[in-house]
Amino acid sequence: MLKGLAITPPVLGRISIGKVVEKNGKRLPEKDDQFTITSQVQSREGWLLHPLNEELRSGQDGKLRNIPIRLLFNEPDLNFRADYSLFDRTTGRPLCVGNGETCKRLTKDGIQSLPCPSPDGCPLAQGNACKPYGRLNVVIGDDDPLGSFVFRTTGFNSIRTLAARLHYLQAISCNRLACLPLELRLRGKSTRQSHGTPIFYVDITVRSGLSLEDALLAAKQLEEARQASGFDQSALDHAARQCFNNGAFEDGEEDSGAIVAEFFPAAENSSSDAEPQSAAPLKPSLAQKLEAQAIEQSTKTSVQ
Repeated sequence: MLKGLAITPPVLGRISIGKVVEKNGKRLPEKDDQFTITSQVQSREGWLLHPLNEELRSGQDGKLRNIPIRLLFNEPDLNFRADYSLFDRTTGRPLCVGNGETCKRLTKDGIQSLPCPSPDGCPLAQGNACKPYGRLNVVIGDDDPLGSFVFRTTGFNSIRTLAARLHYLQAISCNRLACLPLELRLRGKSTRQSHGTPIFYVDITVRSGLSLEDALLAAKQLEEARQASGFDQSALDHAARQCFNNGAFEDGEEDSGAIVAEFFPAAENSSSDAEPQSAAPLKPSLAQKLEAQAIEQSTKTSVQ
């Protein structure tokens, strides 16, 4: 295994609740009130639709707001990773990733582990440069049990809801999260900040048509069938954790275009979790600020 490279779950496609439109010669993000499932192939017009997009949409009157899924892992944090992330707005390269206590930051001396004060208390996060960023991997269909579709979000509502649901579902299912029949569900609400405009966010529930008790029973039966066939879920979770920990940053240069698009739209829009899709230039002094703060922190540590 190559050291320094985070090994993430194989991705077959993307799930989003936003799209890109061209206005006055500019590609700008636009909110949507439904899911879109795309492949990993992009054309000049945007990401090409995955065949599952139309297949699932046809049964929902044209609006894809529920996606039947399973999860790869029993550990919630392996299925859904969320952290505070600071990216270079030009290249999409990750510069600093933290959890509110500690962070890994790219400096002139390499990657260093430093305290993370969260965006509200970090001088580098000014101008909305550092945001909560979540990645959820889910399995759709039965064609590839280890292949996943990834949903990326910087929306507070999606991040908090997904994290809570996964931990609750793990607890009540006796650690059978990967065996539960679940679905992604698009929800909407309005807040004072949205001025009455609906905010769309993503939730995870048991699959439509099933009660919670039915879903728990189905999970127990699937776990027993997997164990009888030799499927080792604990080993899979252990392998996934080792792969994630193999690198400092989960997102690499290959995903830089999508990362820039998600984090730095031309016009920030807080009323939706829809993926923003265009970039703004990085302030020239950011790299110097990163280095200066790392040196200052290192000096404080040595003095103590």
